[in-house]
Amino acid sequence: MNTQDYESWGRLDRRPRQGISPDDYEDRIGSIEPETFLPFGNGRSYGDSCHNDLGVLIDNRRHARILAFDPGTGMMTCEAGITLGDVLARAIPHRFFLPVTPGTAFVTIGGALANDVHGKNHHARGTFGNHVTGFTLLRSNGERLTCTPQENPELFAATIGGMGLTGLILTVSLRLNKVPSPHVQQHAIRFDNLDEYFGLVDGVDEEHEYSVAWIDQLATGRRMGRGVLLAGDHADGSCEFPDMPKGMKLSVPFSPPFNLLNFATLKAFNEYYFRKEKPGETVSTVPWTSYFYPLDAIGAWNRLYGPKGLYQHQSVYPAENAREITAILMDTARRAGHASFLTVLKRFGNVASRGLLSFPRPGFTLTLDFANQGERTVKLLDRLDAIVIEAEGAINPYKDARMSPQVFEKSFTSWRKLEALRDPALTSNFWRRTALALSK
Repeated sequence: MNTQDYESWGRLDRRPRQGISPDDYEDRIGSIEPETFLPFGNGRSYGDSCHNDLGVLIDNRRHARILAFDPGTGMMTCEAGITLGDVLARAIPHRFFLPVTPGTAFVTIGGALANDVHGKNHHARGTFGNHVTGFTLLRSNGERLTCTPQENPELFAATIGGMGLTGLILTVSLRLNKVPSPHVQQHAIRFDNLDEYFGLVDGVDEEHEYSVAWIDQLATGRRMGRGVLLAGDHADGSCEFPDMPKGMKLSVPFSPPFNLLNFATLKAFNEYYFRKEKPGETVSTVPWTSYFYPLDAIGAWNRLYGPKGLYQHQSVYPAENAREITAILMDTARRAGHASFLTVLKRFGNVASRGLLSFPRPGFTLTLDFANQGERTVKLLDRLDAIVIEAEGAINPYKDARMSPQVFEKSFTSWRKLEALRDPALTSNFWRRTALALSK
């Protein structure tokens, strides 16, 4: 057993935590107490779904090998601790790419499955779990189960988006996408307000594989919701960019004593980012790292939020009233004195998720992040939750650190099915705070 920080990306509750390897965990099977363990990937979850402070973490990064890859079909089987970046390093030379990827390549395969991550192409391909053909799961009773849509189908569905609670994911098999190039032909479309965005997005999504909008959360009046819609498709094979980047260029070496991403700095940044794009539509070919993982180029960028860390709030709500709800959420945060650096808006499509507790569903999803200002921030997040729930939406549990049990239940009405399939040896701070509190 070793003691490390095992931080979540939000850095809200920093403390030493104990971890063991998957091999050590397997050696203990037969004498494991209930709710004493939780699998840990690479610490890219923002909240407390990756922590079990009354127990021990199973550090899956110890098992991070590619076990099989067919460069003809794109089928890959790998251990759960390998990162998406390492998968791409193997796949891209053969012109394969991840069918779905979140905004960082530092997520593990096991974490991508357990959180059923989504990307900029949900409208076209759904979530990560839709492309997983099977996985092996180690239960605390010693069973090593193969899970597919046909074999152990209930555990298959519960594990996709199940936050690591159904067992220790050992290996994952998935089908990668054949692409002419990993790079992206990007269409940057500048829009002046939310009305323009909602007038554009349906047509853009129909034409392009990828679509995501950056929003200026601080803009007001006729400019409210101005931003840049970044649509894209994989470019043809004539790109001159190198397939694999040389590595990270910059890193934030330490956390400053105060939040650098405040109203003043973000107003200036937002003005620059908006103005640097020409009015209308600009088409260019960009490296895949720039389009999919722009912040990965800056190591430990979460330290910029200062020593108290950050909260991220991601919600989804129906398309029918999405324009109004988006405006209300941003305005509520601004009036509460909170500026969001990463304000991202995109449409979720109708591709059904396989996961029992998957977050994406048809509608629009807005992501906001805020430097932690203590109780002020928590009260704001509670207000944002209430707005979304009243609109019959949901809050993303994989990025949460404080939602109430009642908000969780309204967001995920089938949570009891996951609780029935949960491995009794595993739980998390999040699950204890929400589902187990509801069970009492």
